[in-house]
Amino acid sequence: MKFERQGISDAELRSLYRELVYPRLIEEKMLVLLRQGKISKWFSGIGQEAISVGAAMALHQDEYLLPMHRNLGMFTARGVPFRRLFSQWQGKENGFTKGRDRSFHFGTNEYHIVGMISHLGPQLGVADGIALASQLKKENKATFVVTGDGGSSEGDFHEALNVASVWDLPVIFCIESNGYGLSTPSSEQYRCEKLIDRAIGYGMEAIQIDGNNILEVYSSLRKIAENIRQSPRPVLVECLTFRMRGHEEASGTKYVPQELFDSWKEKDPIDQYGSWLDQQGIMSKIEQENIRKELKQGIDLDVQTVFDEPELMPDRQLSIQDVFYQTEIHEQLPSMESTKPMRMIDAIRDAMDLAMERHSDLVLMGQDIGTYGGVFKATEGLIEKYGADRVRNTPLCESAIVSAALGLSIKGMKGMVEMQFADFVSSGFTAVVNNLAKSHWRWGQAADVVVRMPTGAGVAAGPFHSQSNEAWFFHTPGLKIYYPSNAFDAKGLLLTAFQNRNPVMFFEHKALYRSQEEEIPSGYYTLPEGQARICAEGEKISVITYGMGVPKTLACLSHFTENSIEVIDLRTLVPLDWNTVFTSVKKTGRALVLHEATDLGGIGADLAAKIQEHCFRWLDAPVKRISADDTPVPFAPALEEAFLPWSRLKDGIQELLLW
Repeated sequence: MKFERQGISDAELRSLYRELVYPRLIEEKMLVLLRQGKISKWFSGIGQEAISVGAAMALHQDEYLLPMHRNLGMFTARGVPFRRLFSQWQGKENGFTKGRDRSFHFGTNEYHIVGMISHLGPQLGVADGIALASQLKKENKATFVVTGDGGSSEGDFHEALNVASVWDLPVIFCIESNGYGLSTPSSEQYRCEKLIDRAIGYGMEAIQIDGNNILEVYSSLRKIAENIRQSPRPVLVECLTFRMRGHEEASGTKYVPQELFDSWKEKDPIDQYGSWLDQQGIMSKIEQENIRKELKQGIDLDVQTVFDEPELMPDRQLSIQDVFYQTEIHEQLPSMESTKPMRMIDAIRDAMDLAMERHSDLVLMGQDIGTYGGVFKATEGLIEKYGADRVRNTPLCESAIVSAALGLSIKGMKGMVEMQFADFVSSGFTAVVNNLAKSHWRWGQAADVVVRMPTGAGVAAGPFHSQSNEAWFFHTPGLKIYYPSNAFDAKGLLLTAFQNRNPVMFFEHKALYRSQEEEIPSGYYTLPEGQARICAEGEKISVITYGMGVPKTLACLSHFTENSIEVIDLRTLVPLDWNTVFTSVKKTGRALVLHEATDLGGIGADLAAKIQEHCFRWLDAPVKRISADDTPVPFAPALEEAFLPWSRLKDGIQELLLW
């Protein structure tokens, strides 16, 4: 292995050795503890330390690193105390996640590190968002993110590289190319000769380096980082290396030919670098051994200290409380002194306009939302007012854009993502339910993101543009769900959503966009979440609904005796106003739950169950549910009308009244 100093001082060279050997010694200790049954699992990075250490040392301390589970050296080289790391691995209080997540699945803004989730790909899009925030703030910062050769097969890899290239984001995408994705060899992962060849398709620069040569890694990454700080653009770096242990210790290494271990052992990054330092007279073998002894003593002390820490005691209330960031919403009551007629689509556009004025750090993102104004024209005119930096057309890559919105939030900004149709959110599902939803509960990171979801049927758009998929997210702790039924609520709730520092799935029924018009306050106002609205008071039956169910129920009231039907518009599904629901049902003695989504697994099931649980002795009849058929949404208007629940509403109310 050939080492070239390239102007690196003796002090830096010695520091690199210390940082290189530290994670190796920690790992060796972990393997001993694993054999003793004192830890439960370990993902080893032995043999790959030069990549982690070189990257952490090459970038500035305030530039973000997004490592994976074999990048211990990034954490130690950044100065994260080993005692805290070991507490994290042992699920102790002194860790980073209160015992809620394992190993390296955490982030820390204190050290500018954002850990990965098990799905491997989404952190690449998060890096895009962090880099975008740095770019918008004119900070001249680089961002460094790691994936593996196996992870480079993920769709998130391609989406993130494409977005970074189109937007000229200063991101270094690093592939740790160690020949395997768990047990699958690279020959079964891709057909290109080199992984850097993939950069050609994105118009991106790429280099391949020896990932075991600490000086080559450090010098190359430092040079790239310096360059892209001044001339922002992404660069793909493939670091050739080898994994000397299994994917994790329990998986073993039988699938790897022994000759590979033999050849790569000769390229051990620490042995090779240590020998060179000794030969150059920079650091003798004795000095190196003294450093090892000193570090081992510290490791042993920290391990024992953490073992002596008390085990975490379950605190259910705290765990539930931590699902959401405790946001302070600055309530502003609507003023009817100045109003103008608005349809729901107008109210939504007005809300975004006012939010962009109030929140200078808010960035809108979505397909065709720029000059075109979005497929429903919700953002029409906003790019002319706020510019293409803040109203950003995106490539067709929902996962990368949702992930980028989280990256903006990590940097203290706000992101809004418009799905062209709510159906398309499935392409960004992992980013929503596994990253946005869990980030605060896992490591205290607020996800200040609003995802706008044009939803619903009734417009003959067929099974891929008409789904009511709110139940997908109702089941996922950590997501707020707003679902207005009218223009007034849409404006006020959307402005509340932009204040909320939790991820909000904001559902907008497409058929309501232009079907109604009402006088709406011209100025800024918010509406409280978790506060249902009683649209009509009644004495005999409570209809609990939201979205399109509200106007459909109100239109049905003329068929019944005046004041017999109470109509509750939930407005927000998470949080849900259970108190208003229970109070109404206790008064009327009958409950009908109505929603457009399909029946099985719909939100109505939870509403019915909770009503039975809390209001059983007040009920004069079973709780009734009316919902769509359990089929995909059909295209032909007659079939769609039969599928939807509205034609069954009148008979359902009558049946319940006669019980």
